[in-house]
Amino acid sequence: MLEPSHNNELPAIPGKRYFTIGEVAELCAVKAHVLRYWEQEFPQLSPVKRRGNRRYYQRADVITIRQIRSLLYDQGFTIGGAKQKLSSTEVKDDTSQYKQLIRQMITELEEVLDVLNTPVR
Repeated sequence: MLEPSHNNELPAIPGKRYFTIGEVAELCAVKAHVLRYWEQEFPQLSPVKRRGNRRYYQRADVITIRQIRSLLYDQGFTIGGAKQKLSSTEVKDDTSQYKQLIRQMITELEEVLDVLNTPVR
């Protein structure tokens, strides 16, 4: 049985265009080998591969990986069930993805507010 996540708060996704597999592993709290396995299982995951077959994930990939992680670890879906859920039209209306995006935006806005509130010397 998969061990559920004890910490549902994942770090904010930085405003970069591409992320390495190591960065994504940290952002999504999973190991790199798990990401490589999920690429084989979930057709929605297709990172850009460049020189030396290095993977570069985009922001949408990171959000999809977090969604897969939530389905498998937090909601207890099997790989097959998670595939079905992601490929169904239900996922488009899934509020968890929107909640995650809103939390991300709030975090980024709080960071901007901190910068703006820092006194100029």
